[in-house]
Amino acid sequence: MEGIYKSIKFDSKFIGLCYGTLAFTAWGFLPLYWKLLATIPAEEILAHRILWSFVFVSGILFYSGNWNNLKQVLKNRNNLLTIFLCSVFISINWFTYIWAINSRHVVEASMGYYINPLFVVFLGITVLKEKITFWQTIALIIAATGVVIITVQYGKVPWIALVLATSFGIYGLLKKVLKVDSVLGLALETAFITPAALAFILLKQMSGTGAIGVVSLSTTTLLMGSGVATATPLLWFARGAQRIELSSIGFLQYISPTISLLLGVFVFKEAFTRVHLFSFGFIWAALMVYSWSTFGRKKNARPEALASLR
Repeated sequence: MEGIYKSIKFDSKFIGLCYGTLAFTAWGFLPLYWKLLATIPAEEILAHRILWSFVFVSGILFYSGNWNNLKQVLKNRNNLLTIFLCSVFISINWFTYIWAINSRHVVEASMGYYINPLFVVFLGITVLKEKITFWQTIALIIAATGVVIITVQYGKVPWIALVLATSFGIYGLLKKVLKVDSVLGLALETAFITPAALAFILLKQMSGTGAIGVVSLSTTTLLMGSGVATATPLLWFARGAQRIELSSIGFLQYISPTISLLLGVFVFKEAFTRVHLFSFGFIWAALMVYSWSTFGRKKNARPEALASLR
């Protein structure tokens, strides 16, 4: 029986790793999807992404019967305010990312998602009053050095990377406070902003400048499919997170910006100068130090903990 249990447990972890890898890989390749819509303004793509995400996720909730939990969430006014703020910050994140991809800033966008885990640590310290180790502090200083290098050399702040990192970091903080199922949460977040998105789409259509019916059928299909492209990786991530440890998720999350960086350099032929190399080098070093201080030391501590128990 013990052998069967271990086998089931292993299979569950393996499935979780597969789901997590799929989610972060899909997010990494997402720039290819937005590039197919490069002829459409970023704000219109965003409006369609919000609308069709709401339609797709609502269909999932209706099919699964999870609408029953909606009343309990909406009874709490604090929940409503938090969900509204989530919708604002995720909209800022989505718009910035889409604009960056279609304006040939894929490399800087990938930098934002490398910085994001370290910004989350910063939020934990400043907002949640969490304590960090000496080496985690060093990691934050090293990452900040990387951002300063590219700022000084180019004479401008890498605002795309910082907006992506901060907006998604604050969104994650709000989701941590909210503690609502990810699919239900996304449905409510998009529900808040869908009326504005739908109004924008209708105004564009009535003025004759909207994409639907004007551009090709394939482009219209891609716009409508943006909801699936948005929600599907999120569902994979949610299923993976239920089966594997947080440390595993921490390592998997670097898949996405790595793929985006490679796409930016080798597929979209964006510049990757020596300054980029130095700046990214500091950020990668910071991530290595942070990962070692967080996950490596925990693994090393397990044998000592077992010895003390014995």
